[in-house]
Amino acid sequence: MVGRRRLGRRFGWLWAAYGVSTFGTWLAFDAFSLIAILVLHAGPTEVSVLAAGGLAVGAVVAVPLGPWVEFRRKRPVMVAMDLARFMALMSVPAAYALGLLGFVQLLVVSVVVGAADIAFNAASGAYLKSIVPPEDLLVANGRFESTTWTATVLGPPVGTAAIGLFGPVLTVVADAISYLLSAAGIRAIGGGEPRPVRTGADGARLRPGDLLEGWRYILAHPALRPLFFNTVLVNGLILAASPLLAVLMLDDLGFAPWQYGLAFGLPCVGGVIGSRLAGRLVARFGRHEVMLTAGALRACWAFGLAFIRPGTAGLVLVIAVEFGLITCMGVFNPVFATYRLDRTAPDRIARTLSAWSVTSKATIAAMTGLWGVLAGLTGPRTAIAVAGLLMLATPFLLPRRDHAPRDERAPARSPV
Repeated sequence: MVGRRRLGRRFGWLWAAYGVSTFGTWLAFDAFSLIAILVLHAGPTEVSVLAAGGLAVGAVVAVPLGPWVEFRRKRPVMVAMDLARFMALMSVPAAYALGLLGFVQLLVVSVVVGAADIAFNAASGAYLKSIVPPEDLLVANGRFESTTWTATVLGPPVGTAAIGLFGPVLTVVADAISYLLSAAGIRAIGGGEPRPVRTGADGARLRPGDLLEGWRYILAHPALRPLFFNTVLVNGLILAASPLLAVLMLDDLGFAPWQYGLAFGLPCVGGVIGSRLAGRLVARFGRHEVMLTAGALRACWAFGLAFIRPGTAGLVLVIAVEFGLITCMGVFNPVFATYRLDRTAPDRIARTLSAWSVTSKATIAAMTGLWGVLAGLTGPRTAIAVAGLLMLATPFLLPRRDHAPRDERAPARSPV
């Protein structure tokens, strides 16, 4: 058996930093909502504003960050964003200890963290492409995807137990420390990094037109444009239906909280499996074929959630549907991430990734609110069914042709 491929010391540190911050994020999953409910005694409207408003405003704040990141060294930007998230999050337990914590502070912190997330991801995508050879990008993205789903499986149960024992503020401290450790890991990568140089009369100045350059590039690209609409819509539909599914299971159908947690924790193993299979499938069938097939299959599961019934059979149905959906996502996501990096010009990566993230987060916030209104008018089951039906149409937005030059269409090397 061929050994596990080594991607070098710099990627090792980057992967470690990503792993610790991702686990910290999932450890503190829903911590702000719980703090708002348990500490500040906020109502449903305030909790919804905190979830959707922080996401949407953070996306707007992040709009100028893509061009700003593009023409700076990426590692210092990543370290700065980690430290910004650390300080913002640590302000929550500090204010709580002093008896000064309020709803507005939680909202401001969520905006800061959301904007820093977008800037960090834009910088890390560009940096990854600079340190990993093109033929190994799928391997690298597969490891990131596997780490994400592993953290999703382990983080929320551990975080829930910690919240039960110590309260939700402690998990925010753990999340903050994870960003501090991530900054230390990125700092430990070492080595030089050339400063990106802008050509033209404006030199290094940020021009007003740069704010929209990411969107212009995406919409003009024959391969990125359909992928952009596909992924933004799919993510929006999945996450818009998620709170409605919680209401349906916990309120209407009477499932216990532990059953709800099991229904969404156990299927995440499928994400680990899918991410490990992605490289092998690409090596055998080709990248575009795998992306197209996995992208279509991931749209076929969500409609099944509209047929949940009480009892064991309903719980098994949710687990089966979520497992199928997440496994397909585990295959699709690293292949898509690699394809997007390959198809993006080196001097457009940060702006493209930033525009993509801003649009995705804003769409999720808008669709979550819209589906909340729809559920209020028709009931959560009907709203979930509508989201599932719309998901079935999303494969038509996938690129039907591979726009790579002919000599780039050879299957990627297997990751093992």
